[in-house]
Amino acid sequence: MTAKNAAGTADDVNTSPFTYERLYSLDALRGFDMFWILGGEEIFHTLAKATGSPFWGSIANQFTHPDWNGFHLYDLIFPLFLFLAGVATPYSVGRELEKGAIRPQLVLRVIKRAAILVLLGLLVNNGLKTLKSIDEIRFASVLGRIGIAYMFANIIYLYANRKWQIAWFWAFIIGYWLLLKFTSAPGHPAGDLTMAGNFASYMDTQILPGKLYLGIHDPEGLFSTIPAISTGLLGILAGTLLKSGHQHKARKAGLLAIVGIVFLVLAQVWNLDFPINKNLWTSSFVLHVGGLSLLLLSLFYYVIDVLGYKSWAFFFKVIGMNSILIYISSKFINWNYATAGFFGWLGQLVGEPYNIVVMAICFIMVKWMFLYFLYRKKAFLKV
Repeated sequence: MTAKNAAGTADDVNTSPFTYERLYSLDALRGFDMFWILGGEEIFHTLAKATGSPFWGSIANQFTHPDWNGFHLYDLIFPLFLFLAGVATPYSVGRELEKGAIRPQLVLRVIKRAAILVLLGLLVNNGLKTLKSIDEIRFASVLGRIGIAYMFANIIYLYANRKWQIAWFWAFIIGYWLLLKFTSAPGHPAGDLTMAGNFASYMDTQILPGKLYLGIHDPEGLFSTIPAISTGLLGILAGTLLKSGHQHKARKAGLLAIVGIVFLVLAQVWNLDFPINKNLWTSSFVLHVGGLSLLLLSLFYYVIDVLGYKSWAFFFKVIGMNSILIYISSKFINWNYATAGFFGWLGQLVGEPYNIVVMAICFIMVKWMFLYFLYRKKAFLKV
């Protein structure tokens, strides 16, 4: 793993930022997505706390996860991350194919990247402070799911044409629905989708070593990664459309938006039988977040790459070019300490109750300046 000439997330996993045609909108949207992980959500939480306003409280609530079924905007961050990894595949893996790389070679590269992401996920989960027994280690992780889903989606991309990629997309989510519909954990009725009774969580307790995040369930479990492959495939299909030269750019943006709306409608219909649930990455969840991801990509692509309005998105692009690095950075940088060191005086000057809001903004700016320094140096984490 090096910090040279590369981009950040699982799609960034795939490529150097200087060796292929890049979509400015892709980097910007990835940065927009990571902004909320960077600390953007804390601005709304501190506003709600400082003002006591129901309005800010309701917005802040959207930056939390539902306990089980349901959807908040915060649930979109992870799948959008994975979707964008897929969008970049035709521009990276696809370009390597065009340059003459053989498929087995690219498969090995994809597997290596997936393994590195799994290892980074272990680092984020468990740190390196102490050696732990297997029973104390949490193996499932956000980066692990991205790596595994990215790997399978890319293997399908390498060996299947577009029609078969679409077929695989539906096969994974329909198959997953049928599995959870007609099975359950022992002692529970078929189709039980509670945390204790669902088949996916039960399978994770049987096949995953170590501990699960919630004891009997892990939101990044191995079994529920099956439908997450479809999230990556959807990104690949969107990226293939954008990369093709057969249609006008504005028409491509329109097609993405139309499919996004259709997916949102289908998600609500499926929700009646198979609830939208991030914890289980249900098939209705795949369609719901897929629809939102397509709409966001359509919007960013149209404004940035079609109309040419790029300058406003530079803030997000800087984040998007090093998203993996900033995601894992809290393991080796104390950002709260750095923020207090640079801007503690400003928080004291503002005083209560809005000092917490100001410090939340400063927290983001400290991280952004760090990323901007790396951007100027052309230093990007490559996996």
